[in-house]
Amino acid sequence: MTTKPYDRNIPYNQLPLLPPPDEKILTIEIMKALNRANRALAELKGIAQKLPNQSVLINTLALREAKASTEIENIFTTDDELYKSLSDNIKDDSELKGGAKEVLHYREALWKGYNRLKKKSEFSTQLIVEVYQKVQQTADGIRPPQTEIVIKKRGSGNLGGTVIYTPPKGAKILEQKLNNLIAYLNDDKKYDYDPLIKLAVAHYQFEAIHPFRDGNGRCGRIINILLLIQKKLLDIPMLYLSAYIINNKDDYYAYLNAVTARQDWRKWMLYMLKAIEETASLTIQKINEINRLFANTTKLIAKKLPHIPKESVEKIFEQPYISPKRLLDERIKSLNTAKKYLRQMETLGIMIPKKISKEIIYLNVDLFNLLSEM
Repeated sequence: MTTKPYDRNIPYNQLPLLPPPDEKILTIEIMKALNRANRALAELKGIAQKLPNQSVLINTLALREAKASTEIENIFTTDDELYKSLSDNIKDDSELKGGAKEVLHYREALWKGYNRLKKKSEFSTQLIVEVYQKVQQTADGIRPPQTEIVIKKRGSGNLGGTVIYTPPKGAKILEQKLNNLIAYLNDDKKYDYDPLIKLAVAHYQFEAIHPFRDGNGRCGRIINILLLIQKKLLDIPMLYLSAYIINNKDDYYAYLNAVTARQDWRKWMLYMLKAIEETASLTIQKINEINRLFANTTKLIAKKLPHIPKESVEKIFEQPYISPKRLLDERIKSLNTAKKYLRQMETLGIMIPKKISKEIIYLNVDLFNLLSEM
């Protein structure tokens, strides 16, 4: 039986079910890259487990991923705008400016999926839809049959606006492809592949299915993170591939398209495994830098301002900007006390005040600078 040639202008309903042929994805070259990626990831997990308080880093790194992931889809926000918008002075989404709203929604979607997966360690269509609904802030679900979706080349050159891919179409077709993808993710007996092989293959497949009207790229990158948690390669969501994809965006799309057009898995698999290896190594470096900064800051405050509890130091590392009310807890019950502590940290050069509307929030400037380098 011959397969019809791929035509990018018609729905790709013949998208092959998973898994791809072993000879396409389990070559010696790919296995060597897989070993390097797994070693880097294991080192990252080990370093993270030694941190005295992992939660100090989770929100901080998740914000960086959220920002990078939205930038891939050309939703831009500056670091300063992002962290100011996400300070506690923002009372609801309507006050968020620019791309900060999309960044916040991405982070909410990540935690939604993470918490669902921790309760029941399985992927499902419902989980994926809920992630999408958080990303897009919609009640919408899997795209209906009448929806016309085509992927066009971006840019204003000669090829700008030309169709490069048309995803599968039809309720039964999408259901079949999604059910196959979910089984591939969950069933490690039937689909006995290394989790990182699954991640690379599943990421392509999700983007090729393109199950939603919009936001598929962001949802697919969240699924990557959740898969690492499900397979116990990481305990917390702290490996984020979006920055690597931004820096190598042309290759990302070229290799995706090569799988579709020619079933050329080699470059795609090597790309994704290198992304994991390099991102894990960069994250290890960043964690060490943040951890050293945290230790030095804790030591300085303990010496110069011993009345300020360590819990307050942890809070100024959850994200670079903080409002005084974020310091309130069982030990600090007065807003005036919280403001006084932040002003005292300002005298040590740890925090810098910034005015938003009529309120003052504080910037952990060294943490901000570290994150801006990612």
